[in-house]
Amino acid sequence: MKTVTLALSFFLVSLISKAQEEKKGINITVTIDNVTSNEGKVMAGLHTAETFMKGPGVQNLESTIENGKVVLTFTDVAPGSYAIMAMHDANGNNRMDYESNGMPKESYGSSGNDMSFGPPNFSTSKFEVGEEDLELTIRF
Repeated sequence: MKTVTLALSFFLVSLISKAQEEKKGINITVTIDNVTSNEGKVMAGLHTAETFMKGPGVQNLESTIENGKVVLTFTDVAPGSYAIMAMHDANGNNRMDYESNGMPKESYGSSGNDMSFGPPNFSTSKFEVGEEDLELTIRF
């Protein structure tokens, strides 16, 4: 009886430790290394097609800037199609500021690094999340 109890105990402990080792989702690490100044902060959002350019993302992060560089990590991301939008909020007002002609005053970028004129779009910014962690670089 002691042997059965001991074996069952080891089995349960191994199940618990295995469950803690399993990864819940994918991590996406984003590097932006050409921020024009250390003033303010960089804000970034992880978006689906439904949230892109329509408001907050499914995950939103912000970071201070050190030596013109920022590294942000989105965690526990489920597989699917996503895009990342980032902006340098130089004055810390939590929004994009515009010139009188409608051009942005603050730097921004998106995954895919599409540098065409006009606002970014999901189709040129999207990437696929599968089984492996991702590392992306966004240029402003």
